[in-house]
Amino acid sequence: MSKHLKRLAAPRAVRLHRKEKTWTIKPSSGPHPLEKSISLGLIIRDYLGLCDTYREVKRIIASGDILVDGAKRKNHKFPCGLMDIISIPKLKKDYRILFDKNGKLTLVPISGKDVEWKLCRIENKTIVKGNRIQLNLHDGRNILVKKDEYKTGDVLKISFKDNKISDVFKYEKGTISMIIGGSHIGEMANIQDIQIVPSATPNLAKMKGNTEFSTLTHYIFPIGKTKPIISLPEVKMQ
Repeated sequence: MSKHLKRLAAPRAVRLHRKEKTWTIKPSSGPHPLEKSISLGLIIRDYLGLCDTYREVKRIIASGDILVDGAKRKNHKFPCGLMDIISIPKLKKDYRILFDKNGKLTLVPISGKDVEWKLCRIENKTIVKGNRIQLNLHDGRNILVKKDEYKTGDVLKISFKDNKISDVFKYEKGTISMIIGGSHIGEMANIQDIQIVPSATPNLAKMKGNTEFSTLTHYIFPIGKTKPIISLPEVKMQ
């Protein structure tokens, strides 16, 4: 696998000028897939404009001045994706990575206690030694729980300090969700109905936001119970 990435071949989810230069910073293997991630170096140089050159990017990140989900990351190719928290303590700036309505990964400024936690969707569950349940989350995390009280599609609110679950947003009717794929990507809507398709075809969900529409269930990311607990870019509810 190539260690390099041309701008013209960069994932559509990455916002950059594709014809100004030939190469960009390719994300390394990590918690997010290539097509839905941004390298940390690209965020520092192209998104935030904190430096101009590749050499400066590596120097800034190697110094340990950039935090991802509360942890220092010194690899300029570290892949950052949906719901990750980017913190720059020296500048007192923090951002959450979300999809906008154009399907581009974008940085949304946050502050206060929002910096101390993130939302993670359960992608799968497995049983490990001792009959304990392991939750496999969308950002590569794994959490062990004693009771099987969560289901695939639920979203957990996880604290960085102790890596514990402080809240859960169920994948069920009435839940406010963000759409993370398809033609309605970046929108916010309530789940009206979940249609189970008895075949290899993906299940569908009826949603209601500014309009009513249907989408694939794996495009749904719950973000609250009665109201969203995060702010989304370019999103308004009626």
